[in-house]
Amino acid sequence: MPRSGADARRRLQQAALDLYRERGFDQTTAADIAQRAGVNARTFFRHFPDKREVLFDGEADLRAALAQYVREAPDGSTPAEVLLHAFRKAAHILEDNRAFAEPRLALIAETPTLRERDLAKGAAMAASVAEGLRGRGVDDRLADLAAHTGWAAFHHAAQNWIDDPAPGLQAHLVRAFAEVNALFGAVTPPS
Repeated sequence: MPRSGADARRRLQQAALDLYRERGFDQTTAADIAQRAGVNARTFFRHFPDKREVLFDGEADLRAALAQYVREAPDGSTPAEVLLHAFRKAAHILEDNRAFAEPRLALIAETPTLRERDLAKGAAMAASVAEGLRGRGVDDRLADLAAHTGWAAFHHAAQNWIDDPAPGLQAHLVRAFAEVNALFGAVTPPS
């Protein structure tokens, strides 16, 4: 029975997540994932370059959405306001995929190889957001600092949302940005 590429991709992702949770990341091969998903290894590699990337699918979509939302933020917004706007608008991407996002984050947290990939993806995400801020006229260094701080706040909010979903991801984002503001808002440089 022919299956769509999107269906195969989704089944590969779910098979990978299930196998990683059952056996562990290091004990699972791309061939194992393909077999569990009911496809051959060639199909796996048509969709993903390696077994780590299965868990990071959608990163390019999130990066593109954030770049768009940074561009669309209201004129006159501070860099922090731009970022909060962008992350709140992008929250639906995680919220719509919570069933996959929750175990994925737990798996990343316990697997060094995946944490390393997550950090690299986060750096790329922050670089893209920083570029968007520069496009709005924010100084290079401030854009980089704001983007990395904003990404850390987003990551913090997402983990809090996984732990406590009731208020919703947007509420966790607002709280995380308020906490960052409180943390750094009263800093007075030494003279």
